[in-house]
Amino acid sequence: MKTNYKILGKYIKDMSSETPDIETYLFVKRYISNYQLNIDITSKAVKNKLIEINTTLKFEDKNENSKKSYFEIIFATIIKIDEGVKEKKDLEKIILCDVQKEIYPSLETSFLNLLHNSGYPEIKFEKKIDFEKLYNQRFN
Repeated sequence: MKTNYKILGKYIKDMSSETPDIETYLFVKRYISNYQLNIDITSKAVKNKLIEINTTLKFEDKNENSKKSYFEIIFATIIKIDEGVKEKKDLEKIILCDVQKEIYPSLETSFLNLLHNSGYPEIKFEKKIDFEKLYNQRFN
């Protein structure tokens, strides 16, 4: 399959795990099933068809608890777009869907390692993110 972009580099730009104290740790360990995975994708043109894409994953509790842990990773991907890509819609699909499908296995592994090393080794993400579906939902 020919792609209309090339990944020049990918790296963890920032990662954070915050559990303020032992009481919070024990509380979160018991109620971690309430935590939800959220994803946010931003991009900015660098120069000469180069684009920096930042994919942010947050694993957080949306409930009003005083005891919470905070987990976040920002994964940066640098891509070069082929000269033939002219349409904004094609560019959006590359950024929000195609690149995400390619980098997500690395991103998920890095994020799970952060969670496991933060004291929550039992965490797994059962559902895989369907970037194609999310992309198509934007237009409905």
